[in-house]
Amino acid sequence: MSERPSIAGRENRFERSALLMENARQAIDVIRGRRLRSGLLILGVAIGVAAILAVVAILLGLGEKIEDDFTAADQPYISVTRYDVLSEAPGSAAVLARKAITPRDAEEVAKQCDAAKDVDFRYSPRQGRLWRLTRGSEKTQALSLAGTSEKFPRIHPFEIDNGRYFNEEEVLHRKAVVVLAWGPAKDLFPNTDPVGASVRIGPREYTVVGTIERRKSIVGSMGDNFALIPYTTYRKDLMQRDDEGQIVVSIREGRSIDECARQIEEALRRSRRLAPGSDNDFAVLSSEAFVGTVRRVTGAVGIVLVVISSIGLLVGGIGVMNIMLVSVTERTREVGLRISLGARRRDVLQQFLTEAVLLTGIGGILGVATGLSAAWGVSRSFGFPWRISPFWIVVAVLFSAAIGLVFGIYPANRAARMDPIEALRHE
Repeated sequence: MSERPSIAGRENRFERSALLMENARQAIDVIRGRRLRSGLLILGVAIGVAAILAVVAILLGLGEKIEDDFTAADQPYISVTRYDVLSEAPGSAAVLARKAITPRDAEEVAKQCDAAKDVDFRYSPRQGRLWRLTRGSEKTQALSLAGTSEKFPRIHPFEIDNGRYFNEEEVLHRKAVVVLAWGPAKDLFPNTDPVGASVRIGPREYTVVGTIERRKSIVGSMGDNFALIPYTTYRKDLMQRDDEGQIVVSIREGRSIDECARQIEEALRRSRRLAPGSDNDFAVLSSEAFVGTVRRVTGAVGIVLVVISSIGLLVGGIGVMNIMLVSVTERTREVGLRISLGARRRDVLQQFLTEAVLLTGIGGILGVATGLSAAWGVSRSFGFPWRISPFWIVVAVLFSAAIGLVFGIYPANRAARMDPIEALRHE
């Protein structure tokens, strides 16, 4: 007795599989018989899927590259500035009323924070102020110039290409030395070794002690367009009233970012004699905070771009419905004949849904190939990175098939509800 339901179940599954295969075969025959119409529908869906997949691939790669640029250091780090660069305006009255970040603050952090590994102090010019370095008749593009301590390369993984970074003695004695990034080194010394040569920054000559390897940042050549001098030299030669001091701290192995940030905050509150309960007159930000901001920004931009790209798929879905309605009208007698010969309404519904899903599924597969090719082409042409995972490829194909299912329901249901007598009378 127990074997009968099992045998019946296997027979039902076999019948369903056979029916599905028959529906797929009929759908292929219909597509072949109406090649132009089917091809245009497949093309519309393919374009929509390609647009979405290309946007997703480029955004994933772009977000990953930007995140890598922010967290390129071998270890997390903490930045201490006069204001929160992620949420505060630098020129606001509240910010200008605060004490500047000074080398003494960096000394207190290094002295009191045992969770800190390296403490670098630096001066940066106000936003928008750029420099041009010259060497005889040669000059650089407008570039960023900053003053740092000798500990800068211990925190940020800038690889020295030629020469070296300036040392503690040169910082202490305010030596006129400079380290050039790839951009200014190429501009001023296209065919010669710059180490030991002199360049002019403002009114003074500086000796080049080293150059930095090309970084290949997401911002292109801008990421390699800077120069670094000792912060003591910067303060003596180039400092202006609205330039900002900054402390950058790397974390000792085995210690957490939160622990180090708490120690930094306590040390600066003590050294600055802030009253208990009063607000900090400085901001402590971790590299993870920058990464979180980048993720939020790229995520929001990604959602907007994907929604805009999805309009193409919506148009494709409307095309599916329109073409399927035409197909139902043209095949009215065929549907009526099938129902008269014993086909169930469910069978007719499945037949037309299979046709719609097959059309959009083919469009989805072609769209995946086109989208990946487009992302690769954009990457090659403009230097944008791109990344994609099998998950998104599967999602794209399934989503395109779902478009056929959703927009094919109404035409399929209309065919399934036909009166066979009226359908057979149709001319």
